[in-house]
Amino acid sequence: MAQIEVVGIGLDGVAGLTKPAVEIINNATVLAGSYRHLSYVESFPAKKLFIDDFQAAIASILQLLEVGEQIVVLVSGDPLFFGLGRLLLEKIPAEKINFHPHLSSIQLAFNRLKITWHDAVFISVHGRNTKKLIKFLKQGKEKIAILTDSSNNPSAIARLFLSLNLPVSYSFHICENLGGSSENITFFAANKVSKLAELQQDFASLNVVILLREIKVCEVNLDRLPMLGLSDRVFLSFSDRPSLITKKEIRTAILGELALQPQQIVWDIGAGTGSVSIEIARLCPDSQIFAVEKTSMGVTLIIKNCQRFKVNNVNPVSGKAPESLLKLPDPNRIFIGGSGGNLLDILELCSKKIKHDGVLVIALATLEHCHQAVNWLNNNKWHYRLLQLQISRSTPIKNLTRFTPLNPVTIITSSLSDLTASQ
Repeated sequence: MAQIEVVGIGLDGVAGLTKPAVEIINNATVLAGSYRHLSYVESFPAKKLFIDDFQAAIASILQLLEVGEQIVVLVSGDPLFFGLGRLLLEKIPAEKINFHPHLSSIQLAFNRLKITWHDAVFISVHGRNTKKLIKFLKQGKEKIAILTDSSNNPSAIARLFLSLNLPVSYSFHICENLGGSSENITFFAANKVSKLAELQQDFASLNVVILLREIKVCEVNLDRLPMLGLSDRVFLSFSDRPSLITKKEIRTAILGELALQPQQIVWDIGAGTGSVSIEIARLCPDSQIFAVEKTSMGVTLIIKNCQRFKVNNVNPVSGKAPESLLKLPDPNRIFIGGSGGNLLDILELCSKKIKHDGVLVIALATLEHCHQAVNWLNNNKWHYRLLQLQISRSTPIKNLTRFTPLNPVTIITSSLSDLTASQ
């Protein structure tokens, strides 16, 4: 039975192949591949089949297979790693195909950088969108290997990363023409990525970008910070979930709903990294903010962020609500950003502790919690209003711009002064 042999080949051509792989090519009656791949085997006697349109090429390969031709398809690196192998397996029975992989460009890249790669994540943006890459960046993956194309090139990837405004830093390693005579590796440290984003130069069409997460955090110049709406990336965040922070646009709306005044007691329940508490502390330096957080990592981040922004009126409270709220002074303002599944119990305690002219603000990401909160407010005859925020940020896509949505958030605001006035 005739078989299709799929042979991976590098930029060093036939010289880089094993003897069995060279023998397979020698025995072929048809050699198929791109112009570059076929240029490596010009001296071999087999007929050449240029692959441009994959679907048309596969149809031709099937016809040749039927008449008994011995077909060898030449591909870059490993055919089953973002390669032609997937398409061949979709159209041709697996028992009719044999794969002979070469070193992949990503394997070469990590070895050139002398960095382990078993714990990396891999993505191709070659002719594909960048949604998965955005997901990896938001997750703060430690090592990201990217196969690029002429549009989603290294500069475009740098612009995309910067546009996300994440509290995480990456160095960029651009590996061009790996295994060839013109091999080149360019390094951009995390603080130089903006320069890469501005570059208009053409990179080699065969390039791999390796992103390595750096421990270094964004520098903070307190004299140049805005009074309101701090950038997400200036906060220290969870190492495994760097995007788990109340986003700037949501935070700004929450601050407005709280209707802050001087010399108040403010509770921030489910404070996370402390971003809301720190914004309040900077706006109201004579108020006292109690940042309640159940995780030890969160409390540590709150303390570090307070030191980072030099605020001394935030009091981190380690513990689970509502138990951790019992001994706190009665608040003028309460913000609930997280409840740990205890929303109703927290609301019950807040209703007993909040002062007569207080304001309660709740930020909710799920319909179920929103339903719980609204039912409780109705049952307790609290007046409230809902504000649903569906915000999108601009994101570069190749040489264009699109909007990438943030997760929708519902803000519920209840003012006890409104309740008193109606009674």
